[in-house]
Amino acid sequence: MNLVLFRPEEIGKPLPIDDARARHILTVLRNREGDSFDIGVVGGPRGKATVMRVEPDRLVCTFHLGDPPPDLYTLTLLLGLPRPRVARRILREATVLGVERIVFAPAARGERSYAHSRLWTTGEYVRHLEAGAQQAFSTLLPAVELPESLEAWLTALPPGAVRLALDNYEAEVRLAEAPLSSASCVLAVGPERGWSEEERTLLRREGFRLAGLGERVLSVEVACVAGVTLLLARMGHM
Repeated sequence: MNLVLFRPEEIGKPLPIDDARARHILTVLRNREGDSFDIGVVGGPRGKATVMRVEPDRLVCTFHLGDPPPDLYTLTLLLGLPRPRVARRILREATVLGVERIVFAPAARGERSYAHSRLWTTGEYVRHLEAGAQQAFSTLLPAVELPESLEAWLTALPPGAVRLALDNYEAEVRLAEAPLSSASCVLAVGPERGWSEEERTLLRREGFRLAGLGERVLSVEVACVAGVTLLLARMGHM
């Protein structure tokens, strides 16, 4: 981790020695008393912490906070709900890239049971967001949504953002060439088996243009990283 994240209520308190962050500070960063390391408060500023004492059961640090990081990018990633192991990777990598919102909606060619995975029911997904933020040297986590249906989420989507959906079969334009007429964008990526015909019709009805990433068939997580990276570059963020 490039940045050690703390929640607001943890600032100023000792860190249990068996906490993964304490182990990282002592064994990966190899900090000792008097050494400093980079920290951030979830949703707040970044700064420095200094190791004051290493005790048998806790790590005592002082905290010096500065300015908040830059805002997340105005890009929403909409996905047909994938398998939990795929979702874990997407949560981390989309956070690294700085997307503002990640939406996991049920899809016709996906499994609704995925929504009942412990990834979602236990709040485990937050850990993957935090891992991505720490990698990116940021304290900001994207909003995550699991709507009841794709159609309900799409019809409630406010106007204004460019709407693009990746599709291997009926792409009308290359993603690299799709017009971007707004400073914000929604990129929709289907589940492992792609969008159904009914979902393509729904997406078109709600103003999405089907776009492609070339002739090769990409995995969902690779398509997400490639698509988001390309759009962020075109939006002037890379």
